[in-house]
Amino acid sequence: MALSISAAVLLGIIVLVLLKGGYVRVGFTLAATGLAPTINSGLTSLARLISSV
Repeated sequence: MALSISAAVLLGIIVLVLLKGGYVRVGFTLAATGLAPTINSGLTSLARLISSV
């Protein structure tokens, strides 16, 4: 349980840094291109990996 909370806090901090730095816009732009299925697949795999830990 402690590991799950720590991972969630770490990911939250990373998202905040990306939002403040303006780097999130690049990801949304790429998701609107032909790379969308690849990006979606990669994010789904990452989410499954994190949830299995």
